[in-house]
Amino acid sequence: MAGHAGKAGANPQEESAGAERRSRQDRLVLAALAHVPFDGWSDLALERAARDCGLPPDAPGYLFPRGVIDAVDHFASLADRLMIEDMQGVSDEEKSRVQDKLHRAIRIRLERWSSFREAVRRGLLLYALPSNVPRAVAATARTADAVWRAAGDSSHDFNWYTKRASISGIYTATLLYWLDDPSDGCEKTWDFLHRSLDAMGRAIKARASLQKRCSAIMPDFPSFLSSFGYQAARRGSRRM
Repeated sequence: MAGHAGKAGANPQEESAGAERRSRQDRLVLAALAHVPFDGWSDLALERAARDCGLPPDAPGYLFPRGVIDAVDHFASLADRLMIEDMQGVSDEEKSRVQDKLHRAIRIRLERWSSFREAVRRGLLLYALPSNVPRAVAATARTADAVWRAAGDSSHDFNWYTKRASISGIYTATLLYWLDDPSDGCEKTWDFLHRSLDAMGRAIKARASLQKRCSAIMPDFPSFLSSFGYQAARRGSRRM
């Protein structure tokens, strides 16, 4: 789930206040993880977390004004930011396949929270409530974008949409598999992820071949498809 960029034109004081607020949100969410298995994602868990990290009792209310769903959203965003940071610290071979980079990013993201799988599970249950589904969709879209960016993707054409749609499904399926994986080191999860990414790679190659054939018939097909897909993706992104 991605970091919150500072507002354009914000003065240094506003930026500093925003960074301090986010730091407190990070601390509160991380402290809550130990309480969620017992109290769920609840006001009680956040109150106990505030006490643990030395924040005032009313901190959860002003840091997460919409309640626990704000805290879960922030947890997802924090996980995205940390994944990107962790990927920057990994040496990246020039010849590494895109699928390998994606595999590495998703694995790094999940492994960081291996001791808190129950907290992740309960967050998903909260997202599954009908009133929270739009936020769950938006959070998944942010994570898919973060995974691609962590893997070094910077496309802004039709592929921007198709890549993120593909990885959203793979990430979600892998997350659900990981939550109940009893294998040592979750090796079955990483094998499942590897197979899924390989299948995605084959689908991308097949689509590229189809586009090439269509281009032979209609020379303007690639630019038309790119323009249409790019605008549709951006409209969808704005709605989220």
